[in-house]
Amino acid sequence: MPKIILYHGTADREVLPTFGLGDDKHDYGRGFYLTEDVDLAKEWAVCRPDGTNGWVHKFELKTDRLKILDFQQKKVLTWLAELMKHRDAADSRRYRMLSSQFIEKYGIDTVEYDIIKGWRANASYFYIAREFVRDNIDMDILEDLLSLGGLGIQYCIKSKKAFSRLQEIPEDIIEVDYREFNEKYNQRDADARKRMRELVDSEANKVTRVFSTLLKE
Repeated sequence: MPKIILYHGTADREVLPTFGLGDDKHDYGRGFYLTEDVDLAKEWAVCRPDGTNGWVHKFELKTDRLKILDFQQKKVLTWLAELMKHRDAADSRRYRMLSSQFIEKYGIDTVEYDIIKGWRANASYFYIAREFVRDNIDMDILEDLLSLGGLGIQYCIKSKKAFSRLQEIPEDIIEVDYREFNEKYNQRDADARKRMRELVDSEANKVTRVFSTLLKE
């Protein structure tokens, strides 16, 4: 029976993954979010500027007969369309109009999936998203930009069936030192934004195939 180990970084000492809970405005909507990378989970556990230590909970997921949507196997525009369903990259009438058209053209129906796997929209992602929807980023450098962002891959547990296959390993809980891993989180973001700005400002960014023109292709 295929099994994977996943980690959930949080400010909470105790967690109870529950179907139907979560925030509709998270990357892939309601669900329980985890990662295979324990160090990323540690950073995510203390990403809030409140000075308190966090926790990483370890889980085992049995994946047999689960339907998993992996956005790494899809075009990057499909992933962006999914995020646009839940996240706002800009607060303008123009963005609201164009994003609905973008979702219609590039989005896919995710309702039938038990688990969604894909990049995490961290702080550096929103730098990309804002510049993209302002027509400041060419499609030809978009994937390179995302790779510079160090976004990390996350799993979103969506269905009752998937929740029933998720089991915590409570004896392996990890307390996360705020000072150490919040600094790592902030440094990762600062480094990512610097590399991104350099690419956006380079001649590689031809600014011809941009957000608004993609809708006309």
